[in-house]
Amino acid sequence: MKNNYKRQGLRLIACAFGMMAGVAGAQLANNIAIDVKAMSMGHAVVADPPGISAIHFNPAGLAKLDGRRMDLQFLGADFSLESEFSAPPGYNVFGFSDDPVVCNDVPDDGVDYCRSFKKATSTVEGISLYVPFLNDTVDLPPGPLIAGPLPAFSIRPAGSKFTFATATYLPLAAGFYRDEDDVGNYMGERVALERITYLSPSIGYRVNDELFLGASIGMSYQAIALEQDFRAPNELLGFARVIDESICAPFEGESNIALDLILFGICRPQEGLGPFKNLASLEVSMDQRFSPSYNLGILWEPSERFAWGATWRSAAKTHMKGDYKITYSNAARETINGIGGSATGALALAVLGIPSFVEEEEVGRVSMDLTMPATFQTGIKVKPTERLQFNVDAVWADYKEWDAFNIVFDRSSAVLSLARLFSPGSSPTRLSYPLNFQSTWNLAFGAAYDLTGRIQLRAGYEPRASAIPDDRRSPMVPINEARYYSLGLGYKWDKDTDIDLGIGMLHSKDEIPADTSCAANCTGIDNVVYNPYAGLDIKTEAQITLIGLAFRTKF
Repeated sequence: MKNNYKRQGLRLIACAFGMMAGVAGAQLANNIAIDVKAMSMGHAVVADPPGISAIHFNPAGLAKLDGRRMDLQFLGADFSLESEFSAPPGYNVFGFSDDPVVCNDVPDDGVDYCRSFKKATSTVEGISLYVPFLNDTVDLPPGPLIAGPLPAFSIRPAGSKFTFATATYLPLAAGFYRDEDDVGNYMGERVALERITYLSPSIGYRVNDELFLGASIGMSYQAIALEQDFRAPNELLGFARVIDESICAPFEGESNIALDLILFGICRPQEGLGPFKNLASLEVSMDQRFSPSYNLGILWEPSERFAWGATWRSAAKTHMKGDYKITYSNAARETINGIGGSATGALALAVLGIPSFVEEEEVGRVSMDLTMPATFQTGIKVKPTERLQFNVDAVWADYKEWDAFNIVFDRSSAVLSLARLFSPGSSPTRLSYPLNFQSTWNLAFGAAYDLTGRIQLRAGYEPRASAIPDDRRSPMVPINEARYYSLGLGYKWDKDTDIDLGIGMLHSKDEIPADTSCAANCTGIDNVVYNPYAGLDIKTEAQITLIGLAFRTKF
């Protein structure tokens, strides 16, 4: 009951946090839920920055704001993330094909091949949030998340060329959870990645009536949390199953010193290893509460018919610290402890640098350096007529910084000792998960039409490039090449107040044929970190729908 109260309390705190900070877990890609007007213009706004959100899109635009202003934004989000797994013709792992992910047969039916395959589907249940300061991940109820207001303020003293501002927003956030029996849990049962800019002191400077400059400093909170099951369906564990079921079976229940010495104690366990068994479960959470970055911007607007702008958003180097827990499966513990219990087995484990005995759980401290990529955005605004406006932007994101996630543990463990044998860059205290992401360029398009003196209609389109190369795709990050579509409306309430409405939809669909991505389904014996669906065909589809309302006024 105490835990239930704690969980309910955390949910309330998470909802309160969401109300303050916006659609944290729903933002599954950068830039897409920062401002309602930008959202409805396909994010092509660097030459026409929207209100105080210019802090992010182009701080030079702040210099065009006068007096004291306040922006409040309300956002809603709904999303669907699905993955499908199926076995191609000839599927087997060292002669076994009864993978419960794709096999419809009764488990442990005494047959080592699958007689009836099925297509398995993984579905994300809802949004997960990592709550700052409480250091806990909470799951929000399934369904759309409505959040707000996102506050932002600016002031330009009368007669001054300087405008000062600050805002709270999320440059990047992602979070989801799956059901505990979902077949996708080997790619994250619960995941949260957040960067929250809680304070952003900014300045815009009006050089003259045509040229504007700006800069902002982002003070941000950075966090990563992951809960994931771990398995390695490769030929090494297929061979281990052959030994367990064929060689050791005749000696089941026997305690024989000679066998222990000859077979290195591998027949001691009551439950042996296999390619489709869960080996361990990993829980990691890390954060850094102060992570600075900066934005620089320039805006040139020689006439009302044309403007050009550019923004540089700096990289942000973070050093996150936190806790980890590794829970070993019964098969993994019995196998290691059984081998370690024999003289020859203990000697073999010592040579490989693997502990000869493991407890059910291992806990400790963990850290990771992560660089949030720099981005550059430049574009133009053109008004061919008094009422019609077109925006075109080019966006670059330096995701090449993400070549690998290197997690450093405060001590060695059996998992790390095994991982270092197969993963280049790993060590007894460091796990290296290769990503090999690539930097991207993409265009963004926006259009606006002044229907009346008070109403402006908007539309946007952004074909987003994939930062993930073909050989590193996985269901954990199901947004690759994506298409973003949006519509919006601006209404001038009075001379000091504007209301913006917007709706946007991001869609990404991908196919990962068997043995094409070494972050999901490679079949090599050395693909331990990490190919939990080795040999299977995978399809992914992600769809995110956003709605928003912005209230902008002078006060």
